[in-house]
Amino acid sequence: MTAAVVIKYAIELVAVLLLALGIKGLSKVRSARAANQIAAVALALAVLGVLINFLSTSGIDASAWLWIIGGTVVGGLLGAITSQRVPMTAMPETVALFNGCGGMSSLLVALGVALDPLAGSDGEGTGALVAGISIVVSVFVGAITFSGSVVAMGKLQGWLDTPAWMQSKLRHVINIGLAAFSLVAAIALIASGGDQGLWLLVIGSSLLGIGVTLSIGGADMPVVISLLNSYSGVAAAAAGFVVGSQMLIVAGAMVGAAGLILTQVMCNAMNRSLVNVLFGGALGASASAADQGEYQGITSCSAEECALTLETAQRVVFVPGYGLAVAQAQHILREVAELLEAQGIDVAYAIHPVAGRMPGHMNVLLAEADVPYEQLIEMETINPEFPRTDVVIVLGANDVVNPQARNDSTSPLYGMPVLNVEEATTVFVVKRGLSAGYAGIKNSLFERPNTSMVFGDAKKVLSGLAQELRELGVGKAKVG
Repeated sequence: MTAAVVIKYAIELVAVLLLALGIKGLSKVRSARAANQIAAVALALAVLGVLINFLSTSGIDASAWLWIIGGTVVGGLLGAITSQRVPMTAMPETVALFNGCGGMSSLLVALGVALDPLAGSDGEGTGALVAGISIVVSVFVGAITFSGSVVAMGKLQGWLDTPAWMQSKLRHVINIGLAAFSLVAAIALIASGGDQGLWLLVIGSSLLGIGVTLSIGGADMPVVISLLNSYSGVAAAAAGFVVGSQMLIVAGAMVGAAGLILTQVMCNAMNRSLVNVLFGGALGASASAADQGEYQGITSCSAEECALTLETAQRVVFVPGYGLAVAQAQHILREVAELLEAQGIDVAYAIHPVAGRMPGHMNVLLAEADVPYEQLIEMETINPEFPRTDVVIVLGANDVVNPQARNDSTSPLYGMPVLNVEEATTVFVVKRGLSAGYAGIKNSLFERPNTSMVFGDAKKVLSGLAQELRELGVGKAKVG
């Protein structure tokens, strides 16, 4: 074993340890920023190890250095620009795109080795078989991840809708056909020991990723994003076997396992199986006519009336949803909360696991506004507290606060764990109108006698509420 190889393995070992430390740090908001930086250092070390190995074996010619340096500069600039310009409301789309980039990277690595066998050949026999299987897995999963992530991003961005024929049984026939086509191409690729069937596998896998993701409803996007994240990890691990990188194998395995665990958590939070999410179509497909009927007995109020109620409250709970993110109202929400806290009112934020459009969306959104992490309370912990809560303010959330999930066995939401906000003394729902959520059904919370609708954009409503609270003298001792 040469000195360069020893150095490479030592660097990769340090990188793996740093990566594990970084992933562990992501479990807490306070350490998440530093953990991201540690993980970035780990990946930089991994790249350094690969370059040292290449230099010690065959060397890198001038043209290769141009590609390496050019790719590093372009990728770094795009990453820096994205991190500065992408708004928090577009974070789900960005995460989906990043998952796709991870899948495409693994796909390109496998393509490079398949087209140039000397780059990753282990000889004949078992080594060649393992290399062939690794290439197939990396190409298959990488292509599905890339095309599926692009579709998920397009659906979240509002660029794509699910075609009517993709909601019928025909989609299953098409997807099964594409899967069989990809399997035949994969067998041909392994059997040939070269690149026979390679491009057919790429085409079949890419179309399969589109076919599976395109039929999934918007309500299931948190599950889809976490699953695609897992796919990107599996593809990276397979690419690690292709090029002999221990770092890629370990990192891919970590991401793949974490993504699968998160996917299961999301499914449990929605009371749905992964099979149902992937093959059952949109969540609201079985909504009945009664579920979509007109509302009866709706009570609406102004920001002034809401402020008068808040003035006398002892405990207030905010329930953030995607509407809050769309309005970019997290900062004015924090301002309202500070006014209430200065008045001695207990403030908390109820976080549903699938609120928003990706796992942890609301946590990230509120962290951007410097909301104390201790005030973000998970569903299982906050639900028993609602009967002792004076005021709940729902901000753009819908399905995750729908009582039908507990009370109506005919509802598509039945069995899904939701926030029991209707048990509070008073509920204010801030919403632009009475449109249905992703499930496509009425929300019986809106018709409850203790619920009042405050119609309008979340940012404008909260701004008006903050102004009314100041005029009432709420929080004057601290802010005024």
